Amino acid sequence: MQSDNAANTKQNVDVAIIGAGTAGLGAYRAAKAQTDNVILIEGGPYGTTCARVGCMPSKLLIAAAEAAHSIEKAPVFGVSAGPVKVDGRAVMQRVRSERDRFTGFVVESVEGIPAEDRLRGFAEFLDDHRLKVSLESGGEIELNAERIVIATGSRPVYPASFQALDDRLLINDSVFELETLPESVAIFGPGVIGLELGQSLSRLGVNVRVFGIGGGLGATRDPEIREYARQAFNEEFYLDPDAKVKGMERVEGDGRTQVEIAYTHQEKGEVIERFDYVLAATGRKPNVDNLGLDKTSLMLDDRGVPVFDRYTLQTQLKDAGSSSHIFIAGDANNDIPLLHEAADEGRIAGQNAGGFPRVLAGRRRAPIAVVFTDPQIAAVGLTLDQVKERCHTCYATGKVSFEDQGRSRVMAKNKGMLKVYGEQGSGLFLGAEMFGPAAEHIAHLLSWAVQKRMTVSEMLDMPFYHPVIEEGVRTALRDLNHNLHIGPDVIERCLDCGPGA
Repeated sequence: MQSDNAANTKQNVDVAIIGAGTAGLGAYRAAKAQTDNVILIEGGPYGTTCARVGCMPSKLLIAAAEAAHSIEKAPVFGVSAGPVKVDGRAVMQRVRSERDRFTGFVVESVEGIPAEDRLRGFAEFLDDHRLKVSLESGGEIELNAERIVIATGSRPVYPASFQALDDRLLINDSVFELETLPESVAIFGPGVIGLELGQSLSRLGVNVRVFGIGGGLGATRDPEIREYARQAFNEEFYLDPDAKVKGMERVEGDGRTQVEIAYTHQEKGEVIERFDYVLAATGRKPNVDNLGLDKTSLMLDDRGVPVFDRYTLQTQLKDAGSSSHIFIAGDANNDIPLLHEAADEGRIAGQNAGGFPRVLAGRRRAPIAVVFTDPQIAAVGLTLDQVKERCHTCYATGKVSFEDQGRSRVMAKNKGMLKVYGEQGSGLFLGAEMFGPAAEHIAHLLSWAVQKRMTVSEMLDMPFYHPVIEEGVRTALRDLNHNLHIGPDVIERCLDCGPGA
């Protein structure tokens, strides 16, 4: 992928887009609709973070884990399939094969862009308008861009001390390259990546320990939901969201290289264990530190990320009296690192870059986040802390347990809790957090309600079939409406809802 104009040492463009991931591709299409003179610059491998090392390969590993877990749970239904046998090589081969297929679709899309609109290389600011692109094929080209979109994505970040682990250290960019499943893995970081991979590896027979700092857990913000989830996960694998790790070193022994970790076990006290690998799932860092932003007039925050307006994606200049022609979208701005958000941001940034100086606010969707564990974790709308900040004491919560919910018990997935939040007086539905079955689907329904600014009463007027897991949503909403002093008292064991609703 090399521009036909790459031999030219200088080139003028209307819009330069740095990064060909989800946000960059969206920005390219939107900018191209308004001007033909657009250049897309990419220095790393093609295929978005989601397709290459994120949501798609992780879901492939989760799917394998779910298959194994379903066999193990079969006796609950009076069905016996015999002992589970996991072929680690076959598992990882399918993960990589299907991953490559998904990535191939993205590469095809990028390669469908006219050659004259593409540059393969790393870009660096020389000033507010000029970019130096170090070409993959050798040499450099200088672009003078009227407008610029930064869409450089992010990369895994971990403590410097982890580097001493060398080949025993995995990150989500490398874990899917394993030829087979290891025997043991210590995972640092019980966020989305750590929880999804930790539970999946555990269900596939890997000895897993998950360590965290500060008590955080996935996308959970509600303390009651977080504690429920912590207990549930510990029934499957060791998880300490606030671990006391005393030491970690790479060691040789028994003809193999491992990592020895000394930590305080929640039940056993001081222990020392060895693991084949350490997986660092300790967060991601925006790829903006090598762009030469110090040569621009951009205002940077304390992390070195350009300050920007999240509705226009326009960056802010140090001179507040000037309008910035630079926009930033996707993981690079470190706002909401999710694919659908990156796509929206890319489109908004591209439209504004293409139409500059006309800059319009783009529509942002209601917040929605899902962690694909089992049970799943989901959050929509405002978090509990945000509800408290907005409403002070003028709010109420409602909840439902899925332990006795009809359809959940039928499927033996009766574990979890849903909490919903509403505003006193208006009855407006504000948000929800869930740890339970089918959370990915329920989260969509609830996020639509948030975006349409529905009241709890209006949501209860919607149809609920029987028997479905969504009946649990109705139970939680009825509890919320009652606590908002809008609806009637909640009837225990309401038979007109169907048994177990």
